[in-house]
Amino acid sequence: MSGHSKWSTIKRKKGAADAKRGKIFTRIIKDITMSVKMGGADPEGNPRLRLAISNAKGANMPKDNIARAIAKGAETGGADYQSVRYEGYGVGGVAVLIEASTDNINRTVSNVRSYFTKVGGSLGTTGSLEFMFDHRGVFELPIGAHDPDELTMELIDGGALDVEVEDDVMTVYTEFESFGDMQKKLEELKLEATSATIEWFPQTMTAVTDMDNAKKMMKLIDLLEEDDDVNDFYHNMELSEELAEALDN
Repeated sequence: MSGHSKWSTIKRKKGAADAKRGKIFTRIIKDITMSVKMGGADPEGNPRLRLAISNAKGANMPKDNIARAIAKGAETGGADYQSVRYEGYGVGGVAVLIEASTDNINRTVSNVRSYFTKVGGSLGTTGSLEFMFDHRGVFELPIGAHDPDELTMELIDGGALDVEVEDDVMTVYTEFESFGDMQKKLEELKLEATSATIEWFPQTMTAVTDMDNAKKMMKLIDLLEEDDDVNDFYHNMELSEELAEALDN
């Protein structure tokens, strides 16, 4: 799974930036609310809610916030969020896949389409670019007192595709279909993930070598990050170190 170390580092940096703006709490609250509406307020009988609560704890969300989100989801009426995915091309042939949750699909699709239009990209139909990405489960967990090598072997036996260790954190990747099996494996090992997500990984990267196109893609990324309806997004843009440094200056 080449490139995952770099990708996971980027994802963690992005997550930290989101947390500073408070967006990560907003997203988790929506996920908890949707989970309750879909499967009830009991985490024991609702795997999706159990996962959302686990991610909330991993993000250090206060227990009172979690309880309020569950109560909100259990209320009759109120906002009814739906999960939606959008796919399109940015500039330079870069593929972009977006996951959102919204209580107003017309508003969300209009906003997302406008972001692509502003930078000269185009929004496609759902499913048109999915084949360019692999759907994977991603678990992050503290190693603690466990021996990293022994734990890695246990997790591979449990269905892990790849395992990475950085400092005291282990990142475990699984096939999309094996996500639930890995959750059970971690429960058997009495390990609690600080984060458990399902993400999209590009199969191939698209090099952007033109500064103008790079700036437009960064503008698209900024617009998507600022949209409260957008939960996460993935792309296959690859920048040279020189171009990336120039953009930072």
